[in-house]
Amino acid sequence: MFEKLKRTKVFRDPLYGYIQVDYKIISDLIDSKELQRLRRIRQLSGVAMVFQTAEHSRFTHSLGTYQMANLVLQNVDGMENLSEYEKVLFLIAALLHDIGHGPYSHAFESILDVSHEEMTVKQILSSDTEVNQILSIKEGLAEDVASIISHSGKYPLIESLISSQLDVDRMDYLSRDAYFTGAAYGHIDYFRILRSMIIIDNKVCVRASGVHSIESYLMSRYHMYFQVYYHPVARSYELLLESIYKRIKELIDNNINVDANIESLLNVINSSDDIKSYINLDDAYVNGFIKELTNSNDKILNRLSNSFMNRNLYSFVDLDDDPDLSFKDEIFKKYTKEELKYYYLESIVDGVAYSKFKKNDINDIKVLLPSGKIKSLDEYSPIIKSLRQSSYKKIERRFYFE
Repeated sequence: MFEKLKRTKVFRDPLYGYIQVDYKIISDLIDSKELQRLRRIRQLSGVAMVFQTAEHSRFTHSLGTYQMANLVLQNVDGMENLSEYEKVLFLIAALLHDIGHGPYSHAFESILDVSHEEMTVKQILSSDTEVNQILSIKEGLAEDVASIISHSGKYPLIESLISSQLDVDRMDYLSRDAYFTGAAYGHIDYFRILRSMIIIDNKVCVRASGVHSIESYLMSRYHMYFQVYYHPVARSYELLLESIYKRIKELIDNNINVDANIESLLNVINSSDDIKSYINLDDAYVNGFIKELTNSNDKILNRLSNSFMNRNLYSFVDLDDDPDLSFKDEIFKKYTKEELKYYYLESIVDGVAYSKFKKNDINDIKVLLPSGKIKSLDEYSPIIKSLRQSSYKKIERRFYFE
């Protein structure tokens, strides 16, 4: 049904050794403008300001997620029952799941009314993109890929394998981010997890013998969020970038000229349907106009841009440490009301090791017992049951310029 390459294409990878591509459509998608753009978007944004080797891109993660999907097809019992169309659909969705990310990833979403998942769907369905043109070789393929990204329910098994609490996206980024940051607690035994997974009634289950690997995986993810992704210095950098976007938007809304070439950015702010302009946006584009803005006539934008370029980040206090907040009075005296919108910021991040909203929710990990019975993970594992009740964590911080 799908044309195969005459010779398997391979990509070297530090996690998997080789990433193999057998289908021509996958090779064509990898070479598309939209996927190649991800080479120019760093996977971990501000985290690289803390972990200096975290320079890997969204492109490497996308290839890794595709390879993890390949490993699922090869190692998970029950995946052999999928048709060739469904298997290739799974591989394509894994490869394309992140093409909607903006420059510096999640920080960019602060100025848009749509998520990166919605932007991914827009690019897949837009006739102006190379991705859409490649997918159009088979009628309905683009729509099916988009339906998986948007969780329409047409392909529930594939949807859960692409985005849930146990999916190919998380299994790759945890391993990859741990490797490039050097964070030991992010390493997971993904091969053991795959070997323990089994498809029953079109749903992913985990054999009871593999539950310990799932427990370790969930704890690794929990620690990575609070020790790496939510690191206060990384968060400071991202808040600084969000403040730059916010200031640009405020100036434009008030018809004040911004001293930089930001046409594509403005086009996207005005309409998220401007896919051509969106594809122009990457980390290099943002770095370029922020460098121009280091000479901005706007005092606030000038300071924010210089701070961003020279890593003069916000200072911060963690409210859990019961700090002396008397400094706040001095900050409020030092800056104008307008400046305080950008120079004093309140931030809350939170998370839980395992979440389950309802019995058959996509995030409800199922365990297959030796008897053949199936239980929810938190019903089977006392560790996970405890984590559901006790692992919720919230960190409230104050970021400010001194």
